[in-house]
Amino acid sequence: MRTVALEEHCSFPSVAARIDKSVLARRGYRPRTLPKNAPSPLELLAEVGERRLKSMNDAGISVQVLSNSGPGPDLVSGADGVTMARETNDLLAKIVADRPDRFAAFAALPLQSPDAAAHELARAVKELGFVGAMVHGTTEGRFLDHPSFDGILAAAEQLDVPIYIHPHIPPEAVRQAYFSDLPAGAGRVLETAGWGWHSETAVHVLRMVVAGTLDRHPRLKVIIGHMGEMLPMMLDRIEHVFALDTDHLKRSVRRTILDQVWITTSGIFDEPPFLAAMLTFGIDRIMFSVDYPYAPDALGRAFLNRISLSPTDMAKLTHGNADALLRLNGARKG
Repeated sequence: MRTVALEEHCSFPSVAARIDKSVLARRGYRPRTLPKNAPSPLELLAEVGERRLKSMNDAGISVQVLSNSGPGPDLVSGADGVTMARETNDLLAKIVADRPDRFAAFAALPLQSPDAAAHELARAVKELGFVGAMVHGTTEGRFLDHPSFDGILAAAEQLDVPIYIHPHIPPEAVRQAYFSDLPAGAGRVLETAGWGWHSETAVHVLRMVVAGTLDRHPRLKVIIGHMGEMLPMMLDRIEHVFALDTDHLKRSVRRTILDQVWITTSGIFDEPPFLAAMLTFGIDRIMFSVDYPYAPDALGRAFLNRISLSPTDMAKLTHGNADALLRLNGARKG
């Protein structure tokens, strides 16, 4: 069966190397512990060729939707950030053009220059054929509900493409308050993939709801990964506890999320969170993803082989929902 994976990462070291090291340090980049008996994800990020295709083929993955893994142009201000975003997207476009049957792409945006970011999103979609954009966490401490980003959200609405909100390292103040004074490796994991990433992305979506951002942009489509970033298990409680304090909104918090948010399975391959996602978001809002190379393609395939779905629902999960949302046409089918 055709299988599309949406949260699949790559990198361009020659571009990222131009980011000032003091910027990386301030944003919280630290060395990560690498596996001793498995390929390094950091090495695999930069390879978008035969090795990646073999992994996809072995796992029966037809198409990867590529996105630039951080550090990226969102960390760089002014003209340099705009140039870096264009270069990154041009490199992504070349990969897709070389193998349009196997790859599509989300745009990287120079978010510290919001007007330029909206123009770059339009260029990436109209000229390069990209299927949306990926935003990594906060930008200089600002979430997408900040008024400065309204132009980007309006552009995504007009272009009818989704914005994928991916986690990022939390801002310094959050790191110090929540994740300081812990063993170095474990503290880094707690603030990122072990917990902090996912709670912050849920907060990101909830801020966009309660700030009225999604009401102002009712046609905006948002994707989040990691089986819904904890929102499925909290959705019922969210509905109840916000009920008395959302008179300023046109819809309830739950209704807004279910109207405008899609989720992917990226990096989570267990049945209990999948069942929670199914029971809250429904199969029409869930899309398969692996989180390659931070998770191996084989784990994603093993998950698909293990879960029990009707053929119709399995088709929606593996490709139907993604094909419809991203308008992946027949030319891109593997």
